[in-house]
This record gives sequence, C-alpha cells and structure tokens, in this order.
Amino acid sequence: LVVGFENRMEAERFLVAFRERLAKFGLELHPEKTRLIEFGRFAAQERERRGKGKPETFTFLGFTHYCGKRRSNGTFTVWRKTAKKRMVAKLQAIKAELRFRMHEPVADVGAWLRKVVTGYYRYHAVPGNIDRLSVFGQRLRRLWWLILRRRSQRPARWDQLTPIYTRWLPAPRVLHPYPTARFLATHPRWEPYA
Repeated sequence: LVVGFENRMEAERFLVAFRERLAKFGLELHPEKTRLIEFGRFAAQERERRGKGKPETFTFLGFTHYCGKRRSNGTFTVWRKTAKKRMVAKLQAIKAELRFRMHEPVADVGAWLRKVVTGYYRYHAVPGNIDRLSVFGQRLRRLWWLILRRRSQRPARWDQLTPIYTRWLPAPRVLHPYPTARFLATHPRWEPYA
C-alpha cells in the first residue's frame, strides 16, 4: 500500500483508519506486504538531507515503481519498470515452451512467439519501460537462437537468423502514454487556461 503524505504521523493515522475500514468488510492487510515508505515529490530531497540515499522502491502489479525526474524538464515523476521476477518467470516459461516446440516449423513457432511478445508488450509498454522491454526482446531472441541451433548438425549463426527475428518479433514501443497525451489525442482543441 503506497499513499503520499507530507509527514509520517499522518501516514500512520491513515494506515490505522484503513485497517479499521477493511476490517468492517472482513478484509485485512498482509503484514509482510504492507509497509510505510518515504515516496513522492520531496522524498529524494528529504532523504538526501538526512543522508539516507535514494527513496525506496516498491513492486505493484508487475512493475517496480521508483521516484525519478523527467528527462525533459527535471520535474518529479514516478517511473515504472517491469519487475525482475516477472520478466524472469516469463522467459523461463517461454524457454520451456520453445524446447517443447523445437522441431515444429519456424513459421509456426514464430507466429506463436509473436502472439506471446505482443501480449507481453501490451501490458508492460508504459513510458520509461522501453529499456526493459528491449532487454526482454534480446533475451527472447537468444533463447530462440539456442533452440534453433540444437535442431541441426550445422547450427545457424546469429546473423543468419536476423531476418527471422525481424519477421516474427515486433519491436517494443510505448503503447500506454501518459493520461494527458491520451486526452489531447481525443480533444485536440482543448486549452486548459483559455
């Protein structure tokens, strides 16, 4: 649970009230998964002032959230990147399935991989996460290459398989822009302070 508050006492009061509210409905917070962390616009400045280093991160819905600055103007933003455990688990599942499909035609395996990668990108393609998606794509290509090498007495070189990767594995791109970009795409003539 992460909620932005100016001071710790206010956050602790909220946490107590939130636990009571959940108890009314027979729900409770998991004690090992619930903690108060210093997070938000001023967290980095406050922690630096006290000599504690960078603000803590937290993982929620498959993303690791951390405090950062926009590249354009240096203002505060929350950056999200794919959680390491989730990416490793997905690659291991793909590796097992590739091993199972090792002797199927390349076109069939490529069509299956395109569906898997497209679905993965549709969930994880948020601003600031393209680097992680690129790493995912590189590791996926390497897994497929290792499987294709085992199919033959004459293993294929990496550069021979580049057209196959280009044909079947899409490149990552941001699919979920910030809410203001979505709004302005549907309301192009809107002026906030007219």
